[in-house]
Amino acid sequence: MSIPAVDVLTFGEAMLSLQTDGPLGAGGTARTTVAGAEFNVAVGVARLGHRVSWTGRTGRDEPARVILRTLRGEGVETSHATTDPEAPTGAMLRERRVADLARVHYWRSGSAASRQRPEDLAPALEAGARILHVTGITCALGDGPLAAVRAAAAYAAEHGWTVSLDVNHRTRLWSQEAAAAALRPLLPYVDVVIASDDELPLLSTEPGTVSAGGEADLIAELFAAGIGEVVVKRGADGADLHLPGAAPVRAAARPVPVTDTVGAGDAFCAGYLSGLIDALDPEARLRRATTTAAFAVASDGDWEGLPHRDELALLDVTPGSAIR
Repeated sequence: MSIPAVDVLTFGEAMLSLQTDGPLGAGGTARTTVAGAEFNVAVGVARLGHRVSWTGRTGRDEPARVILRTLRGEGVETSHATTDPEAPTGAMLRERRVADLARVHYWRSGSAASRQRPEDLAPALEAGARILHVTGITCALGDGPLAAVRAAAAYAAEHGWTVSLDVNHRTRLWSQEAAAAALRPLLPYVDVVIASDDELPLLSTEPGTVSAGGEADLIAELFAAGIGEVVVKRGADGADLHLPGAAPVRAAARPVPVTDTVGAGDAFCAGYLSGLIDALDPEARLRRATTTAAFAVASDGDWEGLPHRDELALLDVTPGSAIR
């Protein structure tokens, strides 16, 4: 059996990101960076010491050069990323509006990533991976990206990879009904579902409703569809891991000062995928996920504060300590 080229293959829209320190209308100073759900996951997994390939589509412009340079600098393989000469790289503005409340604005319509097609992924899929990680955000970008996700998931399942789906519902991109109609057909290919508790109903055969059995029935329905692991993110209340025929595994959120919650879900996914690659037991991989999420919550930026493998134990040190 050939050795896969990478541990994790992922793709999706990476964007130029402007982040203000106050209301935009009042002239808040902006910091320029890059971000995107799969971008964040790719960086997080790479920092934890794994081989990662990001195969998104960008424009032929300066933001694209910054995105690719940043990924390569973080050790992420980008040789199968594609360029669209006729469409721009997308952009987003994250505005710190009041206290710790952030408001996000997107410029994604007609972007290069919205024009990604299944054929763009062929070289990366043929190179192989252990895990394919996809998100609902990419599915929301248009018919082409949705077809690319479906084709990649089908290919990965056929070739024995683990397929991970982070529901990652964004109400500004599509409705619950549209998300449910697009995501539900992916389930036959998916091994691991990662979702917040309010996203689980999107994967139900009756989206938007919760039966008398509540969340337990939704999870049982996913198991019946062939899902092997259901990970439920609960924010400050930690996370649960559900496995067929076993009691739920629970992990508390790591107590850290909250600086910026954007990107915490992506950090969680990166930690969980790292635990799968390292074949950690359920408790340990869930604990790694909550730990990487805590790094994101306690740091400015979507991905900048994510830990390297040798930094995972930093949260065990007494708060306020100086490591000398």
